[in-house]
Amino acid sequence: MIEMSRRRLLGMIGTVAGSTAMYNAMTAMGHAQPSSYSGPIQLDGAPQGTKILILGAGLAGMTAALEMRAAGYEVEVLEFREKAGGRCWTLRSGDTYTELGGATQNVDFADGNYINPGPWRLPHNHYAVIDYCRRLNVPLEPFVQTNYNAYVHRGDAFGGAPQRMKHILTDYRGHVSELLAKAVDQGKLDGMVTQEDREVLIESLRSFGVLNDKNAYVKSLQTSDYRGYDKQAGGGVGAAPIPSDPLDPSEVLQSRLWTMLATHETMNHHAPMFQPIGGMDGIAKGFEREVGDLITYNAKVVSLQQDDSGVTVTWEDTANGGATRTTTADYCVCTIPFSILGQIDHNLSSSLANVIWGMPYNGSTKVGLEFKRRFWEQDEDIYGGITYTDQAITQISYPSTGYLSDGPAVLLGGYTWRGADTFKFNAMQPAERIEWALRMGEKIHPQYREEFKAGVAVSWHKVPWVLGCSGIWEDRERDYEDAVAIDNRVVCAGEHLSYLPAWQEGAILSSLDAISRLHDKIING
Repeated sequence: MIEMSRRRLLGMIGTVAGSTAMYNAMTAMGHAQPSSYSGPIQLDGAPQGTKILILGAGLAGMTAALEMRAAGYEVEVLEFREKAGGRCWTLRSGDTYTELGGATQNVDFADGNYINPGPWRLPHNHYAVIDYCRRLNVPLEPFVQTNYNAYVHRGDAFGGAPQRMKHILTDYRGHVSELLAKAVDQGKLDGMVTQEDREVLIESLRSFGVLNDKNAYVKSLQTSDYRGYDKQAGGGVGAAPIPSDPLDPSEVLQSRLWTMLATHETMNHHAPMFQPIGGMDGIAKGFEREVGDLITYNAKVVSLQQDDSGVTVTWEDTANGGATRTTTADYCVCTIPFSILGQIDHNLSSSLANVIWGMPYNGSTKVGLEFKRRFWEQDEDIYGGITYTDQAITQISYPSTGYLSDGPAVLLGGYTWRGADTFKFNAMQPAERIEWALRMGEKIHPQYREEFKAGVAVSWHKVPWVLGCSGIWEDRERDYEDAVAIDNRVVCAGEHLSYLPAWQEGAILSSLDAISRLHDKIING
């Protein structure tokens, strides 16, 4: 058997068995690791009377506030908004949201329904955020990431008709396994596998691809047990199941729908996933219950200045006519997104300032659509999970709660991520974004128009307190250490200063690291 590099072996594992198998192999080889969180931090020996000023009451800021007060520091938090949480945000019936440019949306969902414009799911291996939910008594429930009965869709495949994920997944895997098994059987891979491995490989492909004893993927009760039957097994007269016809292998390949199959197998989408009961802002409220007394809301920071003796922050009290106020502290933890911090007067070092000014932010748009009834369940047997499409909306996520109920329900009717489609949505007014989501969604669910009740659309480049959904590194290798370093008396933290961008885990881990290093500097000089 020929020698294989680790990279080549991992590539083969990923191609044939999927990214889950590849990740497990990478972990075994020491190449991939889950969240680095190992439990609550211990900050001991805080000098009496030392004041820490925290800018921003998102998860990074409130994590810092919680842990630094527990360590004995005097803590104050300034927050631009009228509430805590930052991008950990939920919109419900009666909420009002005004975006940059002045467009205002009044959320008209039924009581109990909501949409999370920002984070909407929690990976089980994001240990820090899960642990804080446990410590803060934030109840969680399962989030259904993958539903094989949901759809994959492209406008140029199968005449534009959406296909059940289970059909594409099973047929693609079966057809590819058949081709590979035949290549092995014909000796075309003899240079890569031994005779012993050849026999085991064919056996594994028969199992993995649901092949018959001739190494063929064909219509049968066995394949239908994976892809679904034409008629399900029943009871009584005529109860025998009828197998379904696999899709044509060339059509499956040319459809490129297989590009949509592996998203749920990436590490941050492994089952199980979770969501806070009642909305993602349950996490923000959990933190707020602990540190809300430290937060001054409606405080728009306009200047951050430091010298060798301390930090001085000037801010506008937007709840009281914009009166200018000043706060001083010994040290500062700044969790303001760089997209905003770059517009604030400051005297941070040139190395840090250059990173701040040079960091653009990803755009993203989410559209929440409320419908009169749960037609995806009642008409199409879809209970939770995600449908993927090549249209600008990219995906439709069905609610993971309230199954079998009759009343109105909200689904995520669009979630763009970067690219031209996001900029198109940015240029629209909210009503136009909702119309686009309806127009695209009805290609998958014809019931959209008749069942539509209300909608809300949030484009993150127009969200005033962040102007984007997550930071983008121009050159992380060059700039990262400058960005996370303690800058005299200021240290920055947030999702943008982590290797888990756009995830709440990244924000918390960045904060824990920043305050640990700041604490060490304070007590050790």
